[in-house]
Amino acid sequence: MPEILKADTPLAWVEAVLADFPEFLNDHAANERKASAVAMSMIAHYPDKPELLSEMVDLALEELGHYRQVIKLMIENNQTPAADQKDPYVNQLRKHIREGSSEYFLDRLLSAGVIEARGAERFGLIAKHHSDSQMQKFYSALEKSEKSHHELFTRLAHSYFPTSEVNLRWQEWLTLEAEVMLAQPIRPRLH
Repeated sequence: MPEILKADTPLAWVEAVLADFPEFLNDHAANERKASAVAMSMIAHYPDKPELLSEMVDLALEELGHYRQVIKLMIENNQTPAADQKDPYVNQLRKHIREGSSEYFLDRLLSAGVIEARGAERFGLIAKHHSDSQMQKFYSALEKSEKSHHELFTRLAHSYFPTSEVNLRWQEWLTLEAEVMLAQPIRPRLH
């Protein structure tokens, strides 16, 4: 797990994913598509922030590329994507995004950062435990990518807000994320 997270994903989650990898792939694809949409949403909401715009365009394209890669894996395995399901983990985290222009912006950045950190941890677990060497390589690469996304969101937060404010709220987000993650049922989904 990235040293920043306050709780490890239970090993039972890895076992559930490996026991129903097609279900996981379907959810993984949906999450990559949604991550691209989040980046595009940031562009729409903050057109006055040039650094953010540039980074979010690149992120949206990268996440969409990951979506394409996962869909390709599914098609190669004769798996048809299923309809999206709501993500209780993300929805629970979103409830903690504060109102107010400045607070909302900071929380959007930090919540995205903590979600990416959890994704990095979980992709690393799949890379470590999957029996297929191609899947190990694929998820190892995704682990690195998610880590860079986590770093991007926290760096952006630091560029728009005072360090003391970011650090205090970041610690709050890490605590919230651990509580929300541990409260989720074990199932073959990314979150």
